[in-house]
Amino acid sequence: MVTEPPLPSTVCATLHATLIPVNGSLDNADSSSSISQPDTTRIQQAITACPAGQAVKLAAGISGESGFLSGPLTLKSGVQLWIDAGITLFASRNPADFDNGPGTCGTATAADPHACSPLILAASTVGSGVVGAGTIDGRGGSLLTSGPNAGLRSWWDVAYQSKSGLNQQNPRLIQVNKGSNFALHGITIQNSPNFHVVTSGVAGVTAWGIKILSPSAVYTKPGYACASGTTPDVLTPATCFTPDTVKNTDGFDPGTSSKVLLAYSYISTGDDDVAVKAGGNPSSTQLTFAHNHFYYGHGMSIGSETDAGLSDMVVTDLSIDGFDSPNGNGLRIKSDSSRGGSVHNVSYSQICMRNLRKPLVFDPFYSSATGSLYPNFNGITLSGVHSLGSAKYGGGLMSFAGYALHGQDNPLTITLDNVVFDGKQPTFDAGHNGGPGTLPANTHFTFGPGAVSFASAISPSASSDVTVTGSPGASTAVDCSKAFVPLSSVLASSPI
Repeated sequence: MVTEPPLPSTVCATLHATLIPVNGSLDNADSSSSISQPDTTRIQQAITACPAGQAVKLAAGISGESGFLSGPLTLKSGVQLWIDAGITLFASRNPADFDNGPGTCGTATAADPHACSPLILAASTVGSGVVGAGTIDGRGGSLLTSGPNAGLRSWWDVAYQSKSGLNQQNPRLIQVNKGSNFALHGITIQNSPNFHVVTSGVAGVTAWGIKILSPSAVYTKPGYACASGTTPDVLTPATCFTPDTVKNTDGFDPGTSSKVLLAYSYISTGDDDVAVKAGGNPSSTQLTFAHNHFYYGHGMSIGSETDAGLSDMVVTDLSIDGFDSPNGNGLRIKSDSSRGGSVHNVSYSQICMRNLRKPLVFDPFYSSATGSLYPNFNGITLSGVHSLGSAKYGGGLMSFAGYALHGQDNPLTITLDNVVFDGKQPTFDAGHNGGPGTLPANTHFTFGPGAVSFASAISPSASSDVTVTGSPGASTAVDCSKAFVPLSSVLASSPI
């Protein structure tokens, strides 16, 4: 049983802000790389000196100052960083502050040395976390202040260069490696140069009431209505960003972690809203995603790394409004034979979706990369899924495929019960990356007892190894009348 984490009862140190953001930005305070992280030392010293079971609190200055500006910080066991309401911890925009040795942080490179440290690192900690009603801002759209891209590109401009085959060297905001019982509570995490929150090998992660957003209103226009020619391309820096141009800004990515809960949270990003990863060791298991709202992004994903195995995952009471983005996904499991493995016992219930190009994606041919780590998706259940459709994409595109190549026979086994699409029904996406040319393929469906609105489009086929068990019946679609909450109603920095 997991309950809402309380705020710390004891504060070992209260640090007061000295900087004043202007329209949500601190770009006026660090135009020179020599003054890029004035608060790093005092925050880190306070964390290091804090006894276990207590918190370091970032609070307003005596004249109402609300900004802190920092480079990389390291948490310790038992200590939480408490960012008070109205306070923002801004990340440095000087790549040298994050560079971990190669000297290429803040650039796009042919090789991928992972050159940047995260803003906040928790390594092998027990009982640490980041809490409070304040904000962590990665400043992904602010121009860099050192290196070859100084004054020329932002972190997100560098990320966009990955579309030309290069590798972005950008920092994540929160990275948790190993350890146990890490908590995120109430915090807003926005404008990350790269992924927002990543856990790796952690036993016990509770993220409750958090908000993740990229880009915020500081770097865009209301409704993401950027004028033509202002968004990035591979060569030209941007003056305005949209979720479709802030590459690799995943929201919440638990990897090889167990006992994970994300609840009552709001996520809108330029990549996966959630991507549950299972690459390496140990396996990912006992994961629950409950009462969440997603907006722009690539949806509720598993993968693409699944080679360590993933099991026992529940997604319940989720709304996804994709705003008709060309990159919008709903429920997705993705992998390929270079990083595939067993994904077993995954259930989705009480799901409301709208304005999505690809609402249902179960794809073991996610990329053209190949190897001998074969995907195997089985025991997948959708019970109570309601899509309201899209004015642009109608019912959208679906992918149902198992992996049957190289002597493998790993059919997708999936149950559909009360899965209802309003209006125009979805159609099947085309096969790709060496997979079957026509979908569905290598899929064993079980229908019912509730309705499956597109069931008539799925027929048994021996040649494609498509089987159907059971029959869809009558059922009442999930009530989505109150499912979709405007992001701006819970997050003032939201453009939507």
